[in-house]
Amino acid sequence: MAELDQENNVETESEQSEVSIDNLKVLENIEVKLTVEVGSSQLKIRDLLRLNEGSVVELERLAGDPLDILANGVQIARGEVVMVGERFGSKIYRSL
Repeated sequence: MAELDQENNVETESEQSEVSIDNLKVLENIEVKLTVEVGSSQLKIRDLLRLNEGSVVELERLAGDPLDILANGVQIARGEVVMVGERFGSKIYRSL
């Protein structure tokens, strides 16, 4: 950990950097839930109850608009949908 300079009672820049790196290493193994949000829509309950197989819900986002990428519900980036083999993925093109 960083030690304080006895005369000035301040940490040096290199010591502060070491502390920051150590703090980040502690956080590296914490799991977060990553969500890619395609869009949203507000419905009245009566409209929600009428949804069935084959119903289409129009989203507020336009086709081709960037997707929101969230970590634990907080937006961290924008991206687009890509295919990774047989699965969907998201390509990040702008971090926030």
